[in-house]
Amino acid sequence: MDRIYSDSLKLHYKLKGKLEIRSKSPLSSNRLLALNYTPGVAQACREIFAHPKKVFDLTIKDNTVAIVTDGSRVLGLGNIGALAALPVMEGKAMIFKEFAGINAFPICIKSQDLETIVETVRQIAPVFGAINLEDIEAPKCFEVLRQLQDLGIPVIHDDQHGTAVVVLAALINAAKVVKKPFRELSVVVNGAGAAGTAIAKLLLCIGVGKKVSGPVKSVIVVDSKGIIFSGRDGLNAQKAGLAEFTNLQKLKGGLADAIVGADVFIGVSHPNVLSKEMVALMAKGAIVFALANPEPEISPKEALLGGAAVVGTGRSDYPNQINNAVAFPGIFKGVLMVRASQVNPQMLVAAAHAIASVVKNPSKNNFIPAAFHKGVVKKIAFAVGAAAIESGVTGR
Repeated sequence: MDRIYSDSLKLHYKLKGKLEIRSKSPLSSNRLLALNYTPGVAQACREIFAHPKKVFDLTIKDNTVAIVTDGSRVLGLGNIGALAALPVMEGKAMIFKEFAGINAFPICIKSQDLETIVETVRQIAPVFGAINLEDIEAPKCFEVLRQLQDLGIPVIHDDQHGTAVVVLAALINAAKVVKKPFRELSVVVNGAGAAGTAIAKLLLCIGVGKKVSGPVKSVIVVDSKGIIFSGRDGLNAQKAGLAEFTNLQKLKGGLADAIVGADVFIGVSHPNVLSKEMVALMAKGAIVFALANPEPEISPKEALLGGAAVVGTGRSDYPNQINNAVAFPGIFKGVLMVRASQVNPQMLVAAAHAIASVVKNPSKNNFIPAAFHKGVVKKIAFAVGAAAIESGVTGR
């Protein structure tokens, strides 16, 4: 067992859970007990009953997120179920608190039935100011997200929204490094699950109602059966939808065919599917984002040997980590700050540009800020909040 795994297991045994709940007000006297609980608390209840929106001012709802999973698609582990997914959700709650000051709590649902997940979220929604869907398998995750858009609070699927935002931010700056106009980039996305679908949509500005730095010139999406194109046999509804706005030239074949002449490779798939020989087929000044975890589609060393000019991965032990932990704390802080009712593509694009702007002089070894970068959360939050107000989805 690698040292990081054994050390982590020791830490988990020691902590017996990485989270705890603390009171903001002491209960050190009868007076304080009466103010925080009965009889005084009754007045707060009456106030919310008469004016429901005051729940944000009088309870934890204003700054609390539910991290909801069924454990069906846990990163690097697959379908391990709700119980085994709990340590991951605890870790994510820590990131919310430490990076953005947001209270977050794991909601691990035993059932993997779509309707049960949706109904469970509906029933617990009164407690939370936003919902973070996490590690739910595709294509189920798309339908869960769609059915929950009427909750009146943002429902964000971080595997889609967070990943797409940080990839867009990284690509904005990587394009500057290789001196290629963003709008002229041809992109291959390997992986057609939640992340791959969201990345393709955001790079092509699907649903964005105003001018931005994109869209890129073209996107081709490749899944385990090859290039996705309109009319390909066996496409599910989600992949058929992808085919409507990607690979408009209807190129057929596999990854080796798609990669020829491409400016950008974005992998959200499986280890070691991209070879240095394939990278050599890409355009000069190639950008390679190999984001599979724990092992990337190609190692940075091999990608550079193949001729890549800029390389990023999802791992913290390699340079240029492209990780949604850079994005989601700020995104959620922004939607909570303005009490947004939903998240839309305009807000995601604003988040990406905010992240990209943190790196003043992008270089091949520094084009994306780290999750620990001071000020990145606040910058994202203000950009997302402003975009929410501009697009009319704020409750304030």
